[in-house]
Amino acid sequence: MAESAFSAKEDFAALLNESLGARSGLEGSVVQGIVVAIENDMAIIDVGLKSEGRVPLREFSSHSHGPEVIVGDRVEVFLERMENKNGEAVLSREKARREEAWEKLEQAFNRNERVNGHIFGRVKGGFTVDLQGAVAFLPGSQVDIRPVRDVTPLMGQEQPFQILKMDRRRGNIVVSRRAVLEETRAEARSELLSNLSEGQILEGVVKNITDYGAFVDLGGIDGLLHVTDMAWRRVGHPSEVLNIGQTVKVQVVKVNPETQRISLGVKQLLADPWDGVDAKYPVSGKFSGRVTNITDYGAFVELEPGVEGLVHVSEMSWTKKNVHPGKIVSTSQAVEVMVLDVDPVKRRISLGLKQTMVNPWEAFSEKHPQGSVVEGEIKSITEFGLFIGLDGGVDGLVHMSDLDWNLAPEAAVQKFKKGEIVRAKMLDVSIDKERISLGIKQLENDPFADAASKIKKGDTVTCTVTGSKENGIDVTLPGGIPTFIRRSDLSRDRADQRPDRFATGDKIDAKVTGIDHETRKITVSIKALEVDEEKEAMAQYGSSDSGASLGDILGAAIKNREQAAAAASEEKTKK
Repeated sequence: MAESAFSAKEDFAALLNESLGARSGLEGSVVQGIVVAIENDMAIIDVGLKSEGRVPLREFSSHSHGPEVIVGDRVEVFLERMENKNGEAVLSREKARREEAWEKLEQAFNRNERVNGHIFGRVKGGFTVDLQGAVAFLPGSQVDIRPVRDVTPLMGQEQPFQILKMDRRRGNIVVSRRAVLEETRAEARSELLSNLSEGQILEGVVKNITDYGAFVDLGGIDGLLHVTDMAWRRVGHPSEVLNIGQTVKVQVVKVNPETQRISLGVKQLLADPWDGVDAKYPVSGKFSGRVTNITDYGAFVELEPGVEGLVHVSEMSWTKKNVHPGKIVSTSQAVEVMVLDVDPVKRRISLGLKQTMVNPWEAFSEKHPQGSVVEGEIKSITEFGLFIGLDGGVDGLVHMSDLDWNLAPEAAVQKFKKGEIVRAKMLDVSIDKERISLGIKQLENDPFADAASKIKKGDTVTCTVTGSKENGIDVTLPGGIPTFIRRSDLSRDRADQRPDRFATGDKIDAKVTGIDHETRKITVSIKALEVDEEKEAMAQYGSSDSGASLGDILGAAIKNREQAAAAASEEKTKK
């Protein structure tokens, strides 16, 4: 009997060991169990072993929902150990979920499929994502197509992700929400692009603003609204008329299917202010405007929103030449301008600022007629004359040839200095060319004209020798007019044609052979006078009965001429 009992015990032990041996291969795997009880915060689960296991209720909850388990539910758990020190099976619902999730995620990763999950936490460099039990890392750069300042609205929301990288051994998964958005956006973009046509009117939301324009979201595809297409008027910066998030109505200006670029416009939906602009702003008309922009070559003036004209630097001031436009007008300044030219085709209007002011050349001409005397400061001395500052901000030019009657221009200009106040006579005014011609020598009578009025061609004049040269002598005529007697005109006889036989201060008679008022020159000749005297003597000899010889007659003529010259010289000395 005892032997039978002992044998029965051995059989039971063998059966139990066999059973446990079969179960021992379950450790480290996912098994099914039944929730048999819930005690406090623990679920009691029977997995078919000699004892149940305990699993915290929190492991049956997700990051977005609380625990959802009741008695009688069949659940999958991970069997870590057959029993612990308390004789209970060691189970984990969380590890079971993770194992299950990893298998599905690996399949999705291999098939390049999207997976669903939700963002539940923030870590350094990004965020954590729950992928049905597996925790993945979402880099900050992969959250959206553009940087996202606040991720709070995305937290807890189930959404698709693309697995970029996964390592089961290390338990690392990297996902991207941006890749999904870009793919979805590309699909939507292609569909929307195929339905777009030039001239189409749409509504969009301003997504971004740059210096050159704004990007408008048309519902999955962005279009560029260039700053020049925001309004007919000049827009300095897009932020002047648009704000991020603003809804705007736009017109499709151009679509490029190859580059998928869309150009948008707002001004195209408004009336073109350039229509009929030549009738609104006729040439020679004066209008008020506002300076909108200043450049090196002029200033732009807005006549009305969308209509601007250019005042070229040459049309800004009558008197301020080579001055930057910024020194004449300022931005936003209200000005009156005159329309000089209108080109509706090129959308250009040429304006003038100085034309609305009194022309100082006309005003000066009316106040100072030709022949009047003016006074001013020498502004500059150039190689061709003196510039004199006059009333009204205009300048007059005294040409080198109008400085002195007698001095050479190069010598005459040496008498003047910059800043000196001088008087001059008005010679001529050209309003079109903006020129005033002045003369300083004209303040005195022309000595040549006075002398020439008393001398005529053929007269005999007494000259004073002022200098001797190899080719002739310098002499001064009555009235102080200088002239030159050439060597060949010094005597009838070649032997006497020597300049050295004349000394400075000698008085000599000569015949006036020419008067040129244009060149202001009077030519005289001793030789011509001697020839005339010989002819006269011959005439007297031919009609004389006195019996005198030709030599006597010529000697008497020469003597009479010398006596007459001496008498004239003595008379001049007495005076």
